[in-house]
Amino acid sequence: MTPAGKRPLLWYDDASHGLPVPEPEPYSSAVEFAFTQRTPQGPLGRYVESIWHARGQIPYARERIAPTGSTVAGIVLGAPIRQTPEGQPAFLAATGFLIGPHDRPLVNEPTAETHCVGIVTTPIGCRAVFGVDPAPLRGRVVDLLSAWTAAGPLREQLRRDDVDPSEMLAATEQVLLSGLDESDRGLDRCATAVTLLEEAPARPVADIAAALGVSHGHLDREFTRVVGLSPRTLARVLRVRRLLEQIDVSDRVAWTRLAADLGWYDQAHLIRDVTRHTGVPPSAYVAAQRQFLDPDDLAPGFVPGM
Repeated sequence: MTPAGKRPLLWYDDASHGLPVPEPEPYSSAVEFAFTQRTPQGPLGRYVESIWHARGQIPYARERIAPTGSTVAGIVLGAPIRQTPEGQPAFLAATGFLIGPHDRPLVNEPTAETHCVGIVTTPIGCRAVFGVDPAPLRGRVVDLLSAWTAAGPLREQLRRDDVDPSEMLAATEQVLLSGLDESDRGLDRCATAVTLLEEAPARPVADIAAALGVSHGHLDREFTRVVGLSPRTLARVLRVRRLLEQIDVSDRVAWTRLAADLGWYDQAHLIRDVTRHTGVPPSAYVAAQRQFLDPDDLAPGFVPGM
């Protein structure tokens, strides 16, 4: 916090419309929060981006999380966690949550110490991994144990006192692999389309459809069914995600250069997209990261304390 009797320093950046923004206090204390992550290999790696275990107390009440194009499952092993998608009612997860693909931020609000195992799919992974069609889940959070039949038995296994985090992640990966369903005929084409969008998020969808040998309309329908978002919506999400991954919040952010490098026509367009995806303007995003997150352990897309 700013010491009593002292005015905060002011700083300016070129995405704050020239308005002064209080210089946030740098990260100043260690947080008792343990995070372990595993990246699946082999067949599962096509559908699951990461499996993680988190335990500890975040130093703020809540955080906004920008969309990534993924479906996210959380197996709650401790206190309930409140998840609130933008424009939707809050969901209080006592045992687990399933966050559908979305293009707006979600508020994560632990009610006490977090203890959770999470599964983050790739854009094509929702149905293959959980047996759930992603399109009806778009922008929603639902009860994981009701949606995914394997979640209940897995949760009981993870709650045993003698299971350490690495064993939890290995057990979760085994359950995911044993239930993997690759029968959807649209998976290969949609996986290729996702790769092309990741490489060039501003590329016209019609060009991608032509490269894949289908009509624009066919790709739109198939992609939305498999991914849960349209190709153009996912492209916007991926472009902002790439932007956030490139920001060094410990230094002055070159917004104008980033906008040009990533295909935004002007800075105002970038500001609108970042605000839409994170819930706050770029300057507020940087300020929140600087204030609450360890400079050596930043988390792109997280807006702590907001």
